[in-house]
Amino acid sequence: MRNNKTQKMVFMALLSAIAIVLHSIEAMLHLPLPLGMKLGLANIISLVVIEFYGVKEMFVVNIFRVVVSGLLTGLFGQMPFFISCGGVFLSSIALAIVKKLTSLPMISTSIMAAVFHNIGQVAVVSIFYAQPAIMSYVFILMASSIPTGILTGMCAIQILKRVDKKQFQ
Repeated sequence: MRNNKTQKMVFMALLSAIAIVLHSIEAMLHLPLPLGMKLGLANIISLVVIEFYGVKEMFVVNIFRVVVSGLLTGLFGQMPFFISCGGVFLSSIALAIVKKLTSLPMISTSIMAAVFHNIGQVAVVSIFYAQPAIMSYVFILMASSIPTGILTGMCAIQILKRVDKKQFQ
């Protein structure tokens, strides 16, 4: 007889570990992107978790990813950590709202999460430096939200196609 709580905890831990690894790999990549733009590879796992388990579990995985990544990089409690927290917090809220209130396709949902991730990050920088004018940079980052949202959404779709959802229930 299987213990479903234990199995769920193991899968959540594995998904969290994958998100942390993707976050770390992306941090090591030196892509020729403008300041502040990232691919958001770890957000693929957020999309997968919300499909498999739901909103609460997605929040748990996202918070765990940000905290552990901050600890592993030595940036916990420093500005990059808080910028990451702002982006993850706002994108998680947006993802939860979009998922609960709409039936948007995965790619549209992913783009929305990317947009709000950028807004959250720029808002933290704006508040930290007490410079509201920094918020205008969000429009530049919005341009990156569409292709990165499409990329992460397509990756999540491919994962969901290849993994048997029953295993995660």
